[in-house]
Amino acid sequence: MEITIVIPDEYASQIVPAGLDPSRQVLEDTAVEAYRTHRLTGMQLRRLLHIPSRYELDAFLKQRGVWLEYSVEDFRREGEITAPLLMQRKEDGAPKQ
Repeated sequence: MEITIVIPDEYASQIVPAGLDPSRQVLEDTAVEAYRTHRLTGMQLRRLLHIPSRYELDAFLKQRGVWLEYSVEDFRREGEITAPLLMQRKEDGAPKQ
């Protein structure tokens, strides 16, 4: 899909900082907003923007002020999964790392 937009000159520099490709900037802004509002997954965002790894995607999102959503419930669920594994490891006598 190709989309053409017109941005008045008086706002252009505020929307697209000097030295950046306007098309790429608008694509990134739109894609990040779609990710933030759960309309794109991380994998879809990576493919759309040609970001090679999850690690690089995390860095890109951090630069954009989009943080990993990690709730208290997520923390509790991981604890419930991890606790039995840690107990089993302790019972097996595995060395701590």
